Amino acid sequence: MRLTGRGIAVLVSAGAAYGLGELGGYPVFRALGGLGLGAVLAAVLLTVRGPKVSVQRGLTPDRVERGRAALATLRVRNTGSSWQPAFDAHDSAGTERQQVRIRRLGPDSEATYRYELPTSRRGRIEVGPLTLERRDPLGLARNRLPTGETATLWVHPKRHPTRTVVAGRPRHHHVGRTADDSLRGSADLRDVRPYVVGDEVRHLHWKATARTGQLMVRDFVDPDQPRLTVLLDTRTEPLPAATFEEAVEVAASVLFAASMAGHRCRLLTSAGTDLAAPGGAMASRLFLDELCVVEQSDDRSGLLPKALTTGSSSGGAIVVVTGARGTAGDLAPLLVRYSSVTVLGLGPVHGVAPILGARVILAADATEALQQWTGVIG
Repeated sequence: MRLTGRGIAVLVSAGAAYGLGELGGYPVFRALGGLGLGAVLAAVLLTVRGPKVSVQRGLTPDRVERGRAALATLRVRNTGSSWQPAFDAHDSAGTERQQVRIRRLGPDSEATYRYELPTSRRGRIEVGPLTLERRDPLGLARNRLPTGETATLWVHPKRHPTRTVVAGRPRHHHVGRTADDSLRGSADLRDVRPYVVGDEVRHLHWKATARTGQLMVRDFVDPDQPRLTVLLDTRTEPLPAATFEEAVEVAASVLFAASMAGHRCRLLTSAGTDLAAPGGAMASRLFLDELCVVEQSDDRSGLLPKALTTGSSSGGAIVVVTGARGTAGDLAPLLVRYSSVTVLGLGPVHGVAPILGARVILAADATEALQQWTGVIG
């Protein structure tokens, strides 16, 4: 419990008035001083006992697209045998504050409150902890009690409707390239080998077992499937802050569409982030979580991270999301490693043009870029 600024001012003024009344013999000043001191004492007695309640807070949902509604649900229960006076609950979401007025609660009763959380900016927002506060009617004293756990609200980038494009790699040593995603979930027979403990019984090869006199199993390997790589330029020079947010939305929209279509995807940034995942809803969530926290950097090492220009990882389609005023020379290493190269450049220049074997789409914002992208791949 502590006095507020107003309470301290009243206490000091009351003491001064009472002292002036005593020294000067003014009954009015003594009365005013007594009233002030009495008000402060009453405020202390009203707030000395903090709220005795249990509080639970949940987020619905805990992941939301930027601009969509996200609600916090607050359940307050009076666990005591006496009435709980009204009090305030203060919650924080990033830099913003929410105040909820909790009404008077009877013994063993519960009340539920809902309030909106800020979702206007992309990011991972820490919500909480809650602070329960009881004040006297005059605002002279307060009693604050931190309670509850913190929660995390993921505000994902805004997604725009779009289609996806992928490209394949050789599925067998005797089969050429394929972009047929009906192969998804299949497996290739690589060899037949002796059974070891832990092998799937359903993979037993009975003909080989009969021929060799020992248990033999089929050795499967997952085939290469159609896949999509997205490179997001995080450099500040080609992408101002506002344009970078549009670029993040483009990357999120393309990856979400491809992941939900079941394609294997990979996200890289020029700063070095490298995340790969198989298709599906969980994969799309991983990509959106990563794009939720991606930031720009002043790295001047170039657009392409080493992971794209070295090693054996290559093939499939790649989409580069960058500024509209990039240089074609940056793309040269990609043309020999990927069967399909598309550049989505954001900035004041508009149009669609092939450059050095790559498809280049220039647009002012994410909506226009993805509309052109959908028209081209359609």
